[in-house]
Amino acid sequence: MRILVTGASGYVGSRLVTALLDAGHEVTVAGRNPAKFGGYGWIDRVAAVQLDAADADATAAAVAAAGPIDVLYYLVHGIGEPGFRDADNAAATHVAEAAKAAGLKRIVYLGGFVPDDDALSEHLASRAEVADALHVDGGPEVVWLGAAMIIGAGSTSFEMLRYTGDRFVLMPMPKWARHPMDPISIRDVLHYLLAAADPKQVPVGSYDICGPTTTTYGDLMRTYARLAGNRRARVQVRGIDTAALSRLTAVALPIPGGLAADLVASLDYPMTASAHRLGDVVSDPDGGLVGIEDAIARSLEPVEPKPVDRLTDPHHLADTDAEWAGGDALRIQRLAAMVTPSFAHPALGLISAVPKPVAGAVRAGLDALDAISGMLPKPGPS
Repeated sequence: MRILVTGASGYVGSRLVTALLDAGHEVTVAGRNPAKFGGYGWIDRVAAVQLDAADADATAAAVAAAGPIDVLYYLVHGIGEPGFRDADNAAATHVAEAAKAAGLKRIVYLGGFVPDDDALSEHLASRAEVADALHVDGGPEVVWLGAAMIIGAGSTSFEMLRYTGDRFVLMPMPKWARHPMDPISIRDVLHYLLAAADPKQVPVGSYDICGPTTTTYGDLMRTYARLAGNRRARVQVRGIDTAALSRLTAVALPIPGGLAADLVASLDYPMTASAHRLGDVVSDPDGGLVGIEDAIARSLEPVEPKPVDRLTDPHHLADTDAEWAGGDALRIQRLAAMVTPSFAHPALGLISAVPKPVAGAVRAGLDALDAISGMLPKPGPS
């Protein structure tokens, strides 16, 4: 099929483009700055168009320029940015109207679970509102897939788990740590996304996607610590609400503050899949769904970041994933490689032997220095 992927430079989007190409589809990628796609390994195998979803006219022009399209993947979000909720709703409306005008038949949207609660976080409420905005009278049919935490190196939610497990000697266990959740492997997310493009496999509607096992936030943190080789004591935390926790997270973790805070605000809610699951419609991938331990173990494999289309496993870090992802030792190694002669680079692997809380403190100091002086080199793709 002829596929248009919006949000192709993101974590899921960049891996989805690879999977679509491997499946034989013809792919066009869309973004506000098409030049940014030049660093992605698949760039020579795709077409690219400039699409600024905040501008209705520009969006219509971009979708028209993409030519005849069978399916549009909508992976755009502004979570972490000021006013993202209204901006995301407007962007979804612009894309849906442009898709209608161009005669597109199907939009596949990856959002999140929406708990049955009258007072949702901004993040969760926005995901549901975007799905509504993509439905326009006479427009394309919409398949909405909802997911909770996506496990894979480079995924924001997984990186938050990584840095919490690595940096804190005492593992905090607030009340929400007992909430149930259904995480999913990035490999299985891609499996379901590919299936959702095919009307013969997936009828129009909303579906939740999840892995084979339900866990809790607390058990997930314990599982990560064990697989990462971290010996951590657990401490019950009482009297701290998620608003306070989101502010602490923004300071303590090397993830953009607004992004981390918006995601943490959603921890007040159980994140379990509804009864309407895509797994009841689509067959499991070969070998079955990836379990939690296997997904985390794959994400922690010490593999040098590669171009996203050359990853041996989509759980591995790509060289185009966010520069803050991958762990503190990797960040320090990248910075050190920029200021040391090439003959010394093999020795930089010894940094991984530094205790993780110490590496976290060193990296935090380097990041603070960079924020103040702007003098540290910027690691590029590996």
